[in-house]
Amino acid sequence: MTTTMYTGGRIFTASDEPWADALVVDGGSVTFAGDAARAAAAAGPDAVTVDLEGRLLLPGFTDAHTHLVMMGEALGRVPLTDARTLDEIQARLRSAREAQPNALRVLGRGWLFDSVPGAPTAAMIDAAVADVPVYLDANDYHSCWVNRAALAELGITRDTPDPLGGRIGRDADGEPDGMLYETAAVAHAWAFLAEATSDADRDAAVERTLAAYAATGVTGVVDMAFDERGLAAFQRAVGRRDGALPVRVAAHWLIENTGDETANVAQVRHAAELAERLDSPWLRVVGIKLVVDGVIDACTAAMRHPYSDGSNAEPIWSLDALKPVVAAADAAGLQVALHAIGDLASDIALDALEHAAAVNGPRDRRHRIEHLEYAAPGTAERMARLGVTASMQPVHADPAIFENWAAMLGDERVDRAFAWPEYVAAGALLAFSTDAPTAPHEALPNMYIAATRRSALDDAFAPRHPHFALPLAQALAHATRDAAASVGDGATRGRLQAGMAADFAIVDVDPFTAGPESLLTARVVRTVVDGEVAHDTGDL
Repeated sequence: MTTTMYTGGRIFTASDEPWADALVVDGGSVTFAGDAARAAAAAGPDAVTVDLEGRLLLPGFTDAHTHLVMMGEALGRVPLTDARTLDEIQARLRSAREAQPNALRVLGRGWLFDSVPGAPTAAMIDAAVADVPVYLDANDYHSCWVNRAALAELGITRDTPDPLGGRIGRDADGEPDGMLYETAAVAHAWAFLAEATSDADRDAAVERTLAAYAATGVTGVVDMAFDERGLAAFQRAVGRRDGALPVRVAAHWLIENTGDETANVAQVRHAAELAERLDSPWLRVVGIKLVVDGVIDACTAAMRHPYSDGSNAEPIWSLDALKPVVAAADAAGLQVALHAIGDLASDIALDALEHAAAVNGPRDRRHRIEHLEYAAPGTAERMARLGVTASMQPVHADPAIFENWAAMLGDERVDRAFAWPEYVAAGALLAFSTDAPTAPHEALPNMYIAATRRSALDDAFAPRHPHFALPLAQALAHATRDAAASVGDGATRGRLQAGMAADFAIVDVDPFTAGPESLLTARVVRTVVDGEVAHDTGDL
């Protein structure tokens, strides 16, 4: 087994001794991190030495909240996030249709609400593509915008009822207008497209995701909406690779609110059975995911006070519906991840977690709340007391996509957007991620936003809430050490010290000397997972 010593650059360990001059790797483990002389002695005379030539070596990133199959599918769809006018959106749809005239549908993703004048309508899409169904996922993946052909394909008419926790957009005459909000998108558009997607298509999506993550220094991921199809696709990917993957996958099983407590709890039992059966370090089910509310951009997040237009949204899960599900998962030893973007939703989530602790008594637990885009004062302290992880995404605070978010609230709540330092100060575990494909999956631009509160999409935007920026080393620790710890892996990976997994990435520049702006153009030149090279550009 070859021993390798890395030296000649900056090594960020994310451990109690955060910096090292050299790193020694033997097989799948780190055997030493520290000064170069002691590293050479630990490595021995036969070790292979890799000169970093001033580059940065750091623990592999863990994307602690992502959607793996959906991300791979998104990478193959029409990108619309940077299409900032309706004309540009329509032009891209026309081009996509012309490029694939035999395609059965046009699929796009990532459009922003403030890129569309007024409410999006089916007629706006029909002006570009009307002959085949068009499905366009919003940037936050909580809404789907479709044309008339898609409405017909889905069988949605004025008589189609709204599903629990969702809404079909309708015009003044009561006809479907082309917008599917929250569970309406899930139950109609996404369920239909999932049936229309072949296993071969899903396998291709998985391969795109694995390659994309390896190329950006990600060595661990936490999927936040695993289902039977996603599990089967990743099991096939493991089989193609003789039992291993180029990234460690921990999954949360998505629990849908059926409106029936018995059926809801039955989903939890199924997740517990999967967690027991899947014991591979490369693919495991660790918990459940519950979507308590929607998003601020579409005014579907559950808030304590109304939006700027006077509207508000009911939670997708009421506290009474949530309590038995969370308690059952907690009793089964599953980690509970609760999507909560509005302050009412985060209060409901914490109430449910407190209920579970009271019902089940003291035990080792590490539950989590996802997003926390607007949380009322005191939320961070309450989470710290309960040992609940704050799972947040710097990319969602990008100033280029912030204006609509701010306009929907329109008051002093905007000043508390994405308040990461509050969780650090309170002593809650803060784990960073991207929520791909609702945002770009690349780890380094994510860290740029975390450290500057500037835009990684468009540098013309001024920083928003720069007082909430974090020092770069701290941001990296939240995306590596703390993200790994958020799924119970803190004792085995996420840090570079003796006995830890040899999961790390090497970046072609050192942003601590070149400045955080270098993160926008930096490249990962090598990604190592369990001591094996998962990605290499040949530049070392």
